[in-house]
Amino acid sequence: MREALFIKKNKDRWLKNQQEPPGTPDEQARSFTQLVDDLAYAKTFYPTSKTTQYLNKQASDMYLGIYQNHKEESSRIGYFWKYELPLVIYKQRKAVLFAFVLFTVFFLLAFFIAAKDPELANNFFGDNYVQKTLDNIADGNPFGIYETGNPVLSWLGIMINNIRVAFFFFVSGIFCGVPTMYKLAETGAMIGIFDQLFASKGLGIQFWLVVFVHGTLEITAIILAGAAGFVLGKSFLFPGTKKRMEAFGEGAKDGVKIMIGILPAFIIAAFFEGLFTRLYNNASWFTTLLTAASVLFVIWYFIIYPVQLFRRGIRIAKEGSAGDV
Repeated sequence: MREALFIKKNKDRWLKNQQEPPGTPDEQARSFTQLVDDLAYAKTFYPTSKTTQYLNKQASDMYLGIYQNHKEESSRIGYFWKYELPLVIYKQRKAVLFAFVLFTVFFLLAFFIAAKDPELANNFFGDNYVQKTLDNIADGNPFGIYETGNPVLSWLGIMINNIRVAFFFFVSGIFCGVPTMYKLAETGAMIGIFDQLFASKGLGIQFWLVVFVHGTLEITAIILAGAAGFVLGKSFLFPGTKKRMEAFGEGAKDGVKIMIGILPAFIIAAFFEGLFTRLYNNASWFTTLLTAASVLFVIWYFIIYPVQLFRRGIRIAKEGSAGDV
């Protein structure tokens, strides 16, 4: 079937699903199943077409709607963490991937540039901070900077600062995402330079084992905050087939959900930095365990689980539709 005929045959149903979403669970399951079948057909015969992209977006939105309206025995908060946040992460996966790639590119650029230009670290962190770090390395306690200050006050101060920075990432997304891109790139560069400061002294592996006790959750949350800002800017600049303000409202809603979702990550990361990172000398097995557990959690909850949840939704919708026949 030619693509034009395929569109003509199904266009009215697609527009109706978008403008007048099905009300009852049975209608939602039936419409979703039809849409998944259309999407499978389009991916087979028109894999690079805008029609395929449009159907993929509509299927994602409809699936999210099915789960948002699904009654759960658990509390509303539990439902948010179990379903809403992972599905929003999946729905906005392109923005998340873009934020991750941007952060990683500038991390690597700064890491290798700093190897050629040692003064770059002084420009970013200041002479006093760099000199103190170098003195700690010379004294055999390279990460001694994390042992200073009151643990509880450090936790609260770090937490408040990180949350403040993250909300700037998100809100500044309204300005076409440009400030968000700049700050996210700057953060990636800063960490790359910091890594090089230790790697140049033969402490590259120790850097990852110690700093990422708290850094795994903290950096993940920063990247997701950047993604939330990109979602906000993208929804206004590129509304697609929806009205601009309608698309912006949906983007803002998804962005807020992401920001709410990463708050615990900032709280826990700051707690780890204030109380546990400093234990790297006395309980290295424990800090290494925390780092490994954090990495596994991030990979599972923010990458694997959203995909599993989406695929499970497709299966549930198909089974529900089959049961109605």
